[in-house]
Amino acid sequence: MEQNLNLYQVFYEVAGCRNFSLAAKKLYITQPAVSKAISRLEETLETTLFHRSSRGVRLTREGELLYRHVAQAFHTLKSGEEQLRLSVSGWVRHLSIGVSTMLCKYILLPVMKGFMEENPSIKITISCQSTLDTLALLQEGRIDLGLVGIPTGKSSEKSQGVLYFPLRTIEDIFVATDAFLAPFSERYKGKSQNHETFLTEILTQASFILLNRENISRRHVDAFLTQRQLVPENVIEVNNMDLSIEFARAGLGIACVIRDFVERDLKEETLLELKLGHKIPPRQIGFAYPAKEPASGAAQELIAYCREFEKESS
Repeated sequence: MEQNLNLYQVFYEVAGCRNFSLAAKKLYITQPAVSKAISRLEETLETTLFHRSSRGVRLTREGELLYRHVAQAFHTLKSGEEQLRLSVSGWVRHLSIGVSTMLCKYILLPVMKGFMEENPSIKITISCQSTLDTLALLQEGRIDLGLVGIPTGKSSEKSQGVLYFPLRTIEDIFVATDAFLAPFSERYKGKSQNHETFLTEILTQASFILLNRENISRRHVDAFLTQRQLVPENVIEVNNMDLSIEFARAGLGIACVIRDFVERDLKEETLLELKLGHKIPPRQIGFAYPAKEPASGAAQELIAYCREFEKESS
């Protein structure tokens, strides 16, 4: 294959020009050299690539098949060279970001418009998946930056080839509609001495809406529940927090959600916070990038912009 690269370039130009002489001029070589290169390629591939006549050449059926692939390959190479040239010159930079759907909606999306207006030379690609999948993509070098829920105890430190930069502290809470909680709360209203009985009834009879067990948020909440010996018996598992919130709004159970994402619901009392006697420890959301190489300039600019945005919003 390597020995044929120059031959393919000659083939590509001849196919485009349909003339050996014109191709020779474009390649700055002699016509006999072009003819010899085509003959060598035909011998190597054991097929005829051109029909030759006094009026020029045209591709055979086999030649047309090869040309489609060769043309695509040369187009890809030229596109790569152009993007590299622009990148080196500073006109275009690329930044690939991994993020969960929920964090994209509530954290990343609000800052993207302003960031892109200030940095038109940065081309951004966003892929949405779970935090664990995002971390895997980082470790494989398939994305530049991840916006993730930082695993407990990993803040600002290297862990499994990934470095974390905290952006915001978040709090997980349990919420439900007033109508859903009413049958439980009415029986123990004003009877604080019966809190344990109330808690037991909630845990054994109410439906709890939790993220699936592979989710970082779910692991954090499970650790809290296990430590406090709070074990919900009826669990509805969903794969993203948007669904958790919608299930809670529909009165289908008690959802564990991030407080920041239901502030409006809490203010308007469409959802009420259920306090289980202990607060779930706060945790952090932040950026992660591969530890084996420094964050790119584009990644550093996004991190700095998001930090400034958070300061202005707080």
